[in-house]
Amino acid sequence: MSLLSVENLSLRFAHQAEDVVHNVSFNVAAGEMVALVGESGSGKSLTALALMDLLPAGCQRTADKIELSGRDILSLSPLQQYAIRGGEIGMIFQEPMTALNPLHTIEKQISETLILHQGMSQNEARQRVLELLDKVQLHQGPQLLRRYPHQLSGGQRQRVMIAMALANNPKLLIADEPTTALDVTVQADILALLRDLQENMQLGILLITHDLPLVKRYADHVVVMQNGRFIEQNTCAALFASPQTDYAKKLLATVLNDPAPTPNKQREILLSTHGLSVSFPAPATLFRRRPAPFQAVKNIALTVRKGETLGVVGESGSGKSTLAQAILQLTPATGQINFDGLELLQLKRQELRQWRARCQVVFQDPWSALNPRLTVGQIITEGLNFHAPSLTQQEVNNKLCKMLQEVDLPEDFQHRYPHELSGGQRQRVAIARALILQPDLLILDEPTSALDRSVQFQILALLQKLQRDYSLSYIFISHDLQVVRAMSHELLVLYAGEAIEQGPTEAIFQQPQHAYTQALLKAALES
Repeated sequence: MSLLSVENLSLRFAHQAEDVVHNVSFNVAAGEMVALVGESGSGKSLTALALMDLLPAGCQRTADKIELSGRDILSLSPLQQYAIRGGEIGMIFQEPMTALNPLHTIEKQISETLILHQGMSQNEARQRVLELLDKVQLHQGPQLLRRYPHQLSGGQRQRVMIAMALANNPKLLIADEPTTALDVTVQADILALLRDLQENMQLGILLITHDLPLVKRYADHVVVMQNGRFIEQNTCAALFASPQTDYAKKLLATVLNDPAPTPNKQREILLSTHGLSVSFPAPATLFRRRPAPFQAVKNIALTVRKGETLGVVGESGSGKSTLAQAILQLTPATGQINFDGLELLQLKRQELRQWRARCQVVFQDPWSALNPRLTVGQIITEGLNFHAPSLTQQEVNNKLCKMLQEVDLPEDFQHRYPHELSGGQRQRVAIARALILQPDLLILDEPTSALDRSVQFQILALLQKLQRDYSLSYIFISHDLQVVRAMSHELLVLYAGEAIEQGPTEAIFQQPQHAYTQALLKAALES
């Protein structure tokens, strides 16, 4: 008997005439990993949310059957469904920053579900939390217990989410892009952990991902979705060996193998840093001296030339995003940051506001970066209205429509709200918002992390075209080394806040000098 059985599940938003998910049916057996794959917007995440009735407002669910261990979920009361969520069904959400409570410590958030579902004491829950953090490769568990989500890197937050999902030993684990924010050295460890739990506990796993190499390596069964429909499903081995539909063939053929672009030392320098450092004060304790500050970025010297891309790679927590925030002047820093002759650390507030039009950013988590109360059109044009108030409404609308077209979104999306979009669609909105001002420098913090491979091609091609046409410069931060290789002229490798290797991208890929870089590239090739 199947652990999870779904028959003819359909979903529709109240304001739309057609279903966004059409009569899908599938099964997940105990001890089996079933992968849902497909382009962004195909309905993968909505399908998963429908299983636990966690759909966004205005989305209606109909189904002939949704059963867990023979129990009809559709007939359960809200209180009974609440008991199943976090108990018999665990879920790893795609965007951990929105799933974690910013006002609660990591210990409280993980232990809360243990206390509610298992009745553990505070001490028992703390010990279990430490065990879970260690399982998901957060070995500095005792130091993390009192931290808040904003004090963790994107990858660390993702691993906290996995720990929460596993806390009550669920029968079914729904993993929505569980490795999106993780570097390649940790991705394999997390999937191997899930695989061990699957085998040892007979845990059923519904894996939603755009990472096809991970699917090929770990999944037992694959279901391909397109436009809200299941168009093909088979065992993993059979599907990858002989896909039957044209769409599945196209999806499996998307692999990035191009060599890195060649840097040009004759180009002018747009941005340079010297001795750039960022420190965070450690929390004070009641009877002890305040510990020494935590140094997240240590004496970084980098150069970005006009019309070129600097790729920044490293493990989660290595300081990649903190480095970007320091350059953007979103976090206090020391050292020197020179941008086209301007010393940024010496600019006054008004001068800094004017400079921001020349340097835009695409954040790692598009959901938390988009205002849920604004439409897509308002979000994309917000910066344009601020920095170019002389433009007429017609000129603003023309730029908006052109930008939506360039990031492969229909014009009518300008009237939608963020909650009505998939993760990949929200990421494209964030990119459009940054590009509409035509900045000199664009900082991209994991810009393709939420996108499937076929859409990554489109976004990377767009970024490369804009770079050629407007001589744009990029700082490209990512854990996906194949994407970094395709985009970056120069590469900077960070480890524990320090630059351990930097130089032309292709030279580092061909002959990495540092042992950590060698391990990083090896893990990427094996995935």
